[in-house]
Amino acid sequence: MSFVANQVNSGDLEIDSSSLLTVLNDLHSQYKSLGEGAVAKYIPELAKVNPDLFSICIATVDGQVHKVGDWEQFFTIQSISKVFAYGLALEDRGRDYMLTRVGVEPTGDAFNAIILDEQSKRPYNPMVNAGAIATTSLIKGSGATERLNRMLEMFQRYIGRDVFVDISVFTSERSTGHRNRAMAHLMLNFGMIDPNIEEALDLYFQQCAVLVNCQDLAVMAATLANRGVNPITKERAVDKPYIKDILSVMYTCGMYNFAGEWAYKIGIPAKSGICGGIIAVVPNKMGIGVFSPPLDVRGNSVRGVKVCEELSQRLGLHLFDCSNEEAKFE
Repeated sequence: MSFVANQVNSGDLEIDSSSLLTVLNDLHSQYKSLGEGAVAKYIPELAKVNPDLFSICIATVDGQVHKVGDWEQFFTIQSISKVFAYGLALEDRGRDYMLTRVGVEPTGDAFNAIILDEQSKRPYNPMVNAGAIATTSLIKGSGATERLNRMLEMFQRYIGRDVFVDISVFTSERSTGHRNRAMAHLMLNFGMIDPNIEEALDLYFQQCAVLVNCQDLAVMAATLANRGVNPITKERAVDKPYIKDILSVMYTCGMYNFAGEWAYKIGIPAKSGICGGIIAVVPNKMGIGVFSPPLDVRGNSVRGVKVCEELSQRLGLHLFDCSNEEAKFE
């Protein structure tokens, strides 16, 4: 069977459903037995996850969804939530104000590094923990309940169904999140967040504990690819002008201290989480979701990185690959 896809930067991506599903099944079979990596353990509840879970989903901007593996399995979204919280904060505060509180520079350091920019005292970007906490603290609401409800409503627009917080994971993160509290106090010292630290941290821990499955990840990514409109429900999830902000930061910072190699080899905006999920966005074309709990030393899903690299090569997804008009998979 031959699968042919036009290059992302040279026209519409033509997808034959059966051929694309064949690609996903091949990749799932190829990497299912991969035994590298280890599940996250610094949040006790996450250490209980089955390391053999593995799923791949693709959602296109015209509403097609292709899925293989354990795609119905729910897990907590964790750091992938940072992408969508950033969009909500941009809507609430605007681009210029956000830049006074949170930068957009990659760090080259681990996602949980306790560092701020030496000159501005801002966290480096909204994809690392410090920047995500600062971002979440800027989401508007008259109190904790209203802010949480606004956050959940935002996720619902991206996913297309009601969403819920896993209370056991939230409680586990809240009781062990001392490093995140240290970051919050450091930022408070420099005036980057408001004094109500515990309310901001609770909202951050709750957003990380939102339950999703692999299909949800793909649809959320496809919503970003579709200029902020959910391709299934047709509901707008985020204002169109902020899509470029979100995707730019995903591209440069979304994979932490692997971001440069990711951009070089795979070449599309992406975000990972210690849950084992990865989302990747092919603008105007598709969203990719992969779920596999074992992580590498940088905190990225081992199988997820492999799958995305293969998809980029086989489907010709790299944003800067102009070498051929077509990418072919035989």
